[in-house]
Amino acid sequence: MSQADEDPTFFDRERDRLSRDITTGFEELLSSTNVLNRKLEEVLGMTKEYDTIAELWESFYRLMRGPTTSEDDSREEQMPGLPGTGGHVVAMKQSRG
Repeated sequence: MSQADEDPTFFDRERDRLSRDITTGFEELLSSTNVLNRKLEEVLGMTKEYDTIAELWESFYRLMRGPTTSEDDSREEQMPGLPGTGGHVVAMKQSRG
């Protein structure tokens, strides 16, 4: 009878197997979550870089535009976007004459 007490029962073997499976699953989940976290940090870092580039182009655009009159300012406020960002619309000025 002592031999029967030392052998693990079916329940004990299944419990141990399922515990190992669950442990493996959690380890894989943790690894995947860490990879996702690193990718999200990379994306956030890239968006900050694009903001800096957009600000640089905006300052360049303002510098190249030079001094303007208030009529030009009101017209440009209606046009969204900056050159090089895909939101800028080129408008042709009509000559009066």
